[in-house]
Amino acid sequence: MGKLSKISNWGNYPRVEAEVDNLSIETKIGSGSVIARGTGLSYGDASLSSHIISTLKFNKIISFDTTTGVIFTEAGATLDEVLRTIVPKGWFLPVTPGTKFVTVGGAVAGDVHGKNHHSEGSFCNYVKRLDMMMADGSVVSCGPNERTDLFKTVCGGLGLSGIILRVEFTLKKIETAYIQQTNVVIRNLDEMIDRLKQFNSTTYTVAWVDALARGKKLGRGVLMLGEHATEDEIEKDEPLKVHTDPLIRVPMYAPGFILNQLSVGAFNFAFYNKHKLASRNFTVHYDPYFYPLDFVRDWNKLYGRRGFLQYQFVIPFEAGAKGLREIIDAIAKEGASSFLTVLKALGPSDNLISFPMPGYTLALDFPVSKTIFPFLDRLDKTIIDLGGRIYLVKDARMSSEVYWKGYPQAPVFKDMVKKFDPEGKFASNLSQRLKMI
Repeated sequence: MGKLSKISNWGNYPRVEAEVDNLSIETKIGSGSVIARGTGLSYGDASLSSHIISTLKFNKIISFDTTTGVIFTEAGATLDEVLRTIVPKGWFLPVTPGTKFVTVGGAVAGDVHGKNHHSEGSFCNYVKRLDMMMADGSVVSCGPNERTDLFKTVCGGLGLSGIILRVEFTLKKIETAYIQQTNVVIRNLDEMIDRLKQFNSTTYTVAWVDALARGKKLGRGVLMLGEHATEDEIEKDEPLKVHTDPLIRVPMYAPGFILNQLSVGAFNFAFYNKHKLASRNFTVHYDPYFYPLDFVRDWNKLYGRRGFLQYQFVIPFEAGAKGLREIIDAIAKEGASSFLTVLKALGPSDNLISFPMPGYTLALDFPVSKTIFPFLDRLDKTIIDLGGRIYLVKDARMSSEVYWKGYPQAPVFKDMVKKFDPEGKFASNLSQRLKMI
């Protein structure tokens, strides 16, 4: 019998009471529903259930071939732990999300993407093999060329077809731990779209957007481009230096009024004008480029005890500037305060319910309030009408109807999950809320 705990994911909303057991190869899947959970960085309720299997102690790095760049890890190993092993040997993650504290299993279950999705795809594109614990307790392997129906269901499948035990994936060769970064200050949304198209061949692209700017300034921001620096481009004593631990920790929940339209507006104004004056081309360590918020542990507490909603959507390229303008204008008019608003271009995905599709994705953070839920319901409709969808890994509140309209492969996914888990032993609060299985 596992320990009963009050648990929430990174957004601190919702909170549930759950029985928690640690994953081991002797783990037995009982009669009730269960979901695997790593570090709980999926924001909403994708890894919440009344019964949780924690992978955190199942975290060994089993093998690492420094010649081929193939690494084999248990599902509970974090990207932080992987980076500490691989960077000194001249290797890097093929794809990384905006935090290095997610587990490898979570990276597969969410088929996470990064600043290079438009050019290099998502995490599961680099997975060679998965070892899975199925609903009947058996352990099977799958991959791009083995049990491909299971593989495409597991990748981005949010742990609903089995528990990921071990992952073998291919790394990216690097000469240094540094990034050649170029910042481009953008005056409005039309210019932002033009620049994203112009720099489509750049490996890493991400833009910060001032979501509260209106009128001629709507969509203004800073586009941050990146390429891995070569040895002859830097002058460092330790070219393959690994990141350090976070220097700051938020010790307690902040008062809920701290992040509001006024404070976020002031931050946006300062951030934009700082970059107008700053150097446009420079070399930076991978840590602040890929993981700008990781230097503050528990930064989620800045949103107060009520928590916050991470709202990320993607709309097709065809909707373009017109669709983004409609959405950003609605956010600005609502006065919805998003402390961090990030825009990226995405490419296609091969897996059943992976989030990426060719288009523009915008991610925003909104403090939980009475008014934010009906506003996001209205925004959902706009996004669906534009042919887009909401990111499941980060969701905590969308309706089942929005999910089924946004993910055309949802019926196939449901059938496949029933094939692998006919009794429905794997389920999360998210899957139940959205009637996914």
